[in-house]
Amino acid sequence: MNNEVFFNISKIIERDSKSTTYKYALLRGVIDIIQDNSPYISFDKYRVQIPTGLLIEKWLMYYYPILQSQTSIPQINGETNLAFSIQLNKLISDYEARGGFSAFYNDLKNKGIPEDLQSDFFELAKKLRDTITKMPMKYIGRSITNDFYSIFNYENHTIRRKSTIDIETLIKEFGTFSIPYGYYEAFKILGSFINGQDSILFKWAEFSVNASGNNLSVHKVLNEALKSPITMRDIKESKKLYKEILQKEGNVYCVWTGRKISNYDIDHLIPFSVWKNNDLWNLLPSDSRINNQKRDKIPTPEIIERQKNLILDYWGIIFESQSKRFQKEIQVALLGNHSFDSWKNIGITQLQNSCNYLIENRGFEGWKI
Repeated sequence: MNNEVFFNISKIIERDSKSTTYKYALLRGVIDIIQDNSPYISFDKYRVQIPTGLLIEKWLMYYYPILQSQTSIPQINGETNLAFSIQLNKLISDYEARGGFSAFYNDLKNKGIPEDLQSDFFELAKKLRDTITKMPMKYIGRSITNDFYSIFNYENHTIRRKSTIDIETLIKEFGTFSIPYGYYEAFKILGSFINGQDSILFKWAEFSVNASGNNLSVHKVLNEALKSPITMRDIKESKKLYKEILQKEGNVYCVWTGRKISNYDIDHLIPFSVWKNNDLWNLLPSDSRINNQKRDKIPTPEIIERQKNLILDYWGIIFESQSKRFQKEIQVALLGNHSFDSWKNIGITQLQNSCNYLIENRGFEGWKI
């Protein structure tokens, strides 16, 4: 296996479009099919062929309970709905009096879709095929090559209606797609960890559920285990402290542009969503418009180098005002075993190293003006 494939997968997960859950559903579906060791998987030179119908089945299994849920679980940004929500909601409604999700799954896998629902189901399946092949398959990987269909290839197929519509119909009539063999190998070996079923956290939760005599749920354990000790109140207090300090300085300059600003945001240099770090060294004043452009992106080593004098100026101001807190926080986060005497040079270097690691190894998107 090529390490580049793993780096690319990380980049796809972190950088590719996040406007809908389609990307996650596509990756999850492919991984599940490979983990199932489906006998329909075939190999052709450097690519692996998989029936699109198997992916349609997976999407039905993922999105049916989400749309059926009494709790609103957003799957797309904005006010719009999923491309197939009308068709899937109709199917969900039709199955309410027939046994619900389990009855639908049994029909799809064994008995076949009832005759009076076949037409609607066929339209749903085609809508799912079009959504999958024209959206996530087309765009996944653009963060790597900037090309369409850079990883997934889809082979169209003329769909013929059959008298019985079930999973075999989906497999045989809805064409195939392919991925490079390297991605297949990566998903085969580490797919369950990427998907989460074999992740350390999930296994930990399962152990706790079993140890409780099944009195707890995996959902409950994960919800508690993922709680962060840093709250929004802590963030607001840190930002308030920073603003009070800067007010004493008079002029404030955007850390990323160097321009004088009167209204500004206190930006997490390394985004809080990436690194749950609310240290004072990680909080810097930024023009609101620039901060909105940066969002959850990681500053590149180049922009840190370019702006290091201003970063160090702000670090110096905070150090003078909150010396004990600043020293403890930067020692643990950036300096490590290095002496605090050289905190400026070591701090900037390690900050660049940390950002470079997040961009190059973890797949987060780099940012520079």
